[in-house]
Amino acid sequence: MKPVSTSLILITLLVELGVAAAVSSSLARSKTFRNLLLTTHRTIRQTAQLVTIFSVPLILGVWIRVRVPNFLAADISFEATILLGVLVGPLAATVGGAALAVPALLHGEFWALPVNVAIAAVAGSYKRFAESEDVWSFSPLIDLSIYRWITRNLKRPHLDRQILLLMLITAMEFCTSELSRFYPQRFFELHSSSWLVELAICFCAPVVVGIPLKIWNQIRIERKLEEQSRLLLEARLDALQRQINPHFLFNTLNSITSLVRSQPELAREMIVKLANILRILLKDREAFVPFAEELAFTDDYLDIEVVRFGEKLRVVKEIAPDTLGVVVPSMLLQPLLENSIKHGLEPRIEGGTVTLRSRITDDGRLLVEVEDDGVGMAPERRVAGELRTSGTGIGMRNVKERMEVLYGTSAHVEIESRPGRGTKVSLLMPVLEGGAGGWEMVREAVGNALKGIGR
Repeated sequence: MKPVSTSLILITLLVELGVAAAVSSSLARSKTFRNLLLTTHRTIRQTAQLVTIFSVPLILGVWIRVRVPNFLAADISFEATILLGVLVGPLAATVGGAALAVPALLHGEFWALPVNVAIAAVAGSYKRFAESEDVWSFSPLIDLSIYRWITRNLKRPHLDRQILLLMLITAMEFCTSELSRFYPQRFFELHSSSWLVELAICFCAPVVVGIPLKIWNQIRIERKLEEQSRLLLEARLDALQRQINPHFLFNTLNSITSLVRSQPELAREMIVKLANILRILLKDREAFVPFAEELAFTDDYLDIEVVRFGEKLRVVKEIAPDTLGVVVPSMLLQPLLENSIKHGLEPRIEGGTVTLRSRITDDGRLLVEVEDDGVGMAPERRVAGELRTSGTGIGMRNVKERMEVLYGTSAHVEIESRPGRGTKVSLLMPVLEGGAGGWEMVREAVGNALKGIGR
């Protein structure tokens, strides 16, 4: 092989940086590659799949370098083998490095295979020695890394694994460069008689390794943030759920207390129904449940309230059959029904009617309405469609916040009330069907909520 000119070497080094950025960015767009790369414990099949996806475009690069004159930057097999070693391990890196050496072997560069295997062993050994954060936080900004290492060691000398990786890559690049100098026909690597250019070659290799790590680490951080947001969402929903339960239990026990002396048999029945409710509340519930299940949950509550109020309370249900399979946020109806009964109908001497309706709207969304013909709300208690007072606001604020968390801007809560005529609460939300496909839509809805929390 002809000696490579200094200008071509410098141009090649610059192009190598672009090739590394382009390849790593392209791979990062693949969902399969991201999932395999960020999986902590991979199966043998997953590891083989990851090595294959990673190696195929780089094998093509080695073949281009062999076949196209002066297009040397396409071959970044040295850096690729190091990446496989520090990210996947020595065995996977050995397989990947051997695959990367195939085009070179066919071209007569017989040193390519043993050199790649040796690089895989060294890089894989580093992975076993270092922590994963040392690898992921490796920076392509060599000067900044060295500066930080010096300042840290001035205060407290210690072994820096990132600097160790930097030194390993630089040392291996120097060794392969010297090998190429002595065996130009049997092994390819950039080398130069100028020590400044040789220094540039040696320090370019860590940068080429650091660029993909930087790009993929950003994806890794974003995924961690998404996971933390998901956990935050679950904790928030659980807190909201627990906010409802004591509030509901307190009011229900008051209802039972009023009957203990006067009608003990009815009180016993109410206690049984309350036990059924608590049994459901105390077990783990999904964020979403079928609307039919939510209706069944409210039946015991309404039975308790009907017993308490007697003929003063009438319950009317206008439920469209095609809404029963739609999944809705759990504990959605009970706070609304409780609000209507306690603050709408109870103050009226003659009682009244609470009506529960559901239907699918013309635009394909689920509309749920809870309406009463009670005392209504005074204008000062309605501000921009929201309830402000502490007496009526707990359940309503809870429902409204949960709708915002789970659906974002895709759902709406509207309150219509006229003093002396009653109040109607309307919930409008996307239709999420039950079943395997439907729960995918449920997860998508939660994912939209996560994005809102992230912003």
